[in-house]
Order: sequence, then structure tokens, then C-alpha cells
Amino acid sequence: MPEEIEIETPSGMRAARVWGPLDAPAVLALHGWLDNAASFDHIAPRMPGVRVVALDLPGHGLSEHAPAGQLYPFVGYVAVVHEVAAALGWDSFCLLGHSLGAAVASIYAGTFPDRVRRLALIEGLGPLAEDAKHAPERLAKAIAQDTGKQGRRIPVYPSIEEVERKRLAAAWTMKPASVRTLLARGLKPTAGGVTWRSDPALKVASRMRLTEAQVLAFLQAIRCPTLLVRGDTGFPFVPADDGPRVQAVADLKIEALTGGHHLHLDEPEAVSAALNAFFAPQVTPEGPDDA
Repeated sequence: MPEEIEIETPSGMRAARVWGPLDAPAVLALHGWLDNAASFDHIAPRMPGVRVVALDLPGHGLSEHAPAGQLYPFVGYVAVVHEVAAALGWDSFCLLGHSLGAAVASIYAGTFPDRVRRLALIEGLGPLAEDAKHAPERLAKAIAQDTGKQGRRIPVYPSIEEVERKRLAAAWTMKPASVRTLLARGLKPTAGGVTWRSDPALKVASRMRLTEAQVLAFLQAIRCPTLLVRGDTGFPFVPADDGPRVQAVADLKIEALTGGHHLHLDEPEAVSAALNAFFAPQVTPEGPDDA
């Protein structure tokens, strides 16, 4: 069973789920947008030899929400990773990310290349980018959307089973067991049933996005061995094998597996096998990364 911990950082309390011995190589795992630390429940127990710390990003899972009136800028997540590593006493560590978490992990690895020993990404390489000419329109729409959402009631559902039924009916391409895993941590009891733990402010559109040139600059700064795991029916925004983002990362291996965007939940055996092979040099004392 995983251990539940709370990590106090300058920007708030961050909850995490932990597998593995304390003296094993550290892997900080970052989940996708509106998911939570349970995103790694199916693969972390299959990754012996490493200590997986699966973080609830701010506003998600059991971590604290941002103060009222504040949102969740993408670069803020990068800063949170730095705070968490400092609080855990890690000078260097491995990163594992899915979707949004993969975007955060890849930008962090480019920002602090000497701190990341190995970088494993599932269905993501860098964040969504946008041409600079769209910045004024984006900011205007985001502020208007935020204003329009203020005061709205958070939805309440009669049961977890009802939420699961709605999610599956909404064409989530996930296995029912995977949906249940995320919902178990993503929902909380309330008067009349259950509601989301996540902060509604997470659904407000980004006020600003990096340009593609900026994203490529971060990816070009990554120095560690990097693995990109992609599903054959995953999200279309994952970079093409021969695209500029893939070419920007100096030491990148791509593993194409059967599965959709949440393949680490749906196909944990195949994904954990790929990750174990990738992290093996960290576990083996004579591995090249420990020289």
C-alpha cells in the first residue's frame, strides 16, 4: 500500500502518494490536468527499485488550492516542482510525467538540467504553445471567462457510481477500472452526495501561453536521457516522431505502445516495463548515470 505524505512548501501544502524504500533512487511523478496522484496507482507498484513520489499538483487531489482570486499558471507548476524537491532534500532526482505533468516535467528539466537525472514522459513533450499574435485575445477571453465563472455552484452528484457512469458515457477512452482509480481520490463527500476535490479555477483558460520558440528553447536545454511513451490511440497534440520538439531533445527515445491517452492506467504492465528498463541505470550501482 502506498504511503500518504504532506509536503510543506512556501506556496502551500502539497499532498503525495509514495511507493518504494526511502534509500531508493527518487522519482517525482506528475499527473495530468484534473487528474491526481492516483494516476500512478497502477504502475508505481510495478516499479521496484525506485521510490516514486506521486504528487497532487496544486488545486488537484489532496493538495491545497490557490488562494481565492488566484489561478494556476503553467510556469507556477514548474516552481512547485522546485519547491517540493527542496522540501524533500533532493539535489537531483528523476522525473515522470503524464500529459500536463509531462509538459511540466520537460520544462523543469530544461530549466534545471543539472538536477534531473532521467526524464520519463507519457503522452506529452512540452506544453501547448501559441503564436505571440494571439496573446491579447487570449488574455481578454481568459479574464472574461474567469469573471463569468465566479459564484457558480460546484456540481454535486448522488454517488461516485453516477460520476463514473457520466464519465464513461462522455466517451472517456479509459477502462472503467482506470476511471474508478482517479475518481476515488478526485471526489469528496458533501451534502447530497459527492463533489470534486479539484479547484474549479483549474478550468479557467490559460491567460498566457509560451510560444513554440520558447518551448523549443527549454527542450534544447534538457541534458538527461529522456523517454517519451506514447499510445497508438493517444491525444493528437503529442509531437510527431520526426517533429521539431522531438528533434530538440538531444537524448530522446520514443516507445510506442498500445493504448490511449491514459495508457499508464489502462495498460500498466507494458508501460511499467518500459519505465523499469529506462530507470534501470539508476537502480544498478554500476550504471552509467551513477558514475
